[in-house]
Amino acid sequence: MQELKSKPESKPAASEYATEPEGEASAAGTKNDELLKLENLSINYKVHDGYLSAVNHVNMTIRKGEIFAVVGESGCGKSTVAHSILRLLPDKDTKITGKILFKGQDLSTFNEKQIEKVRGRQIGMIFQNPLDSLNPVYRVGTQVEEAILLDNPDKAAAKKKTVSLFRDVRLPDAELRAESYPHELSGGMRQRVMIAMMLSRTPELLIADEPTTALDVTIEAQILDILKRLKNTYGTSIMLITHNFGLVAEIADRIGVMYAGEMVETGDVFEIFRNPRHPYTKLLMQALPRRSKKEGRLKTIDGMVPRITDDKPCCRFANRCPSASERCFKESPAAVDFGNGHICRCFEAEGAESVKVNG
Repeated sequence: MQELKSKPESKPAASEYATEPEGEASAAGTKNDELLKLENLSINYKVHDGYLSAVNHVNMTIRKGEIFAVVGESGCGKSTVAHSILRLLPDKDTKITGKILFKGQDLSTFNEKQIEKVRGRQIGMIFQNPLDSLNPVYRVGTQVEEAILLDNPDKAAAKKKTVSLFRDVRLPDAELRAESYPHELSGGMRQRVMIAMMLSRTPELLIADEPTTALDVTIEAQILDILKRLKNTYGTSIMLITHNFGLVAEIADRIGVMYAGEMVETGDVFEIFRNPRHPYTKLLMQALPRRSKKEGRLKTIDGMVPRITDDKPCCRFANRCPSASERCFKESPAAVDFGNGHICRCFEAEGAESVKVNG
């Protein structure tokens, strides 16, 4: 492997948001720990002037029993990646390459009958707006029971399990709420119903796509706490998709930062907060609210996300990066590994302590 040099990095003030866990930080993990692995996943949508690059060569691993947060601004490709895992993207005018390995099997090669056995049973998904996901003419308890009955035809047992799940997700008056219609519940309650529905079939992986977007900060904290407790109770791995970098510090084990369809940095949550390597990650940190007004105004990221419709090699963040060089506009940076699974795609981050990796 070729060793690369870099400038020394300074630690950002944003590290105050992450508190050190008991014991040592988790290491890079082993192949036996891998539940989901994306290998060079690229997704292109056909548009009138060619193909729009929505996701470009994304490599990502989610281990058993961990919460992996995918962070990035709106439109960076987070939800597209999530939908591709369960094959929910439209087949027409969509070109997908790369591998989506779940427990070693490539889901991208599955036919519709095979993928139906994976959806819900092995991989569950919570969408952004629960009101759009729930049927308005059926009681919420009935809708959760329907999912349970797919595995257990005993209706009485299904009803009992539904109430138990509602209690697990801290839905108040579980028996009463099971008889309610979606419109009779608040946004936070509806999201709890969706979490209960996804857990009803005990999936090994739960994808939560912006589960707190429409909720106030108090309910948001409660939903995130529920996800964390359910991970510890059921051993479910969680892929949490969010645009809010601040909220992942208390819940995530590892973070993947996406920008313009690319995974620009991944690593342990405490390592990322203490020592971010990519300029985009650093700017996101500087945009986090501070504890004191004396620390000045929040930083903003100038410029716009580029619309990529060709394969021209470059760093996609170059037009907004304060430290971009001429090389950034002509070459695509390779991934470099700083140890313990901390990987970054940036020429500036290349250094003597880093090792170039594939992808």
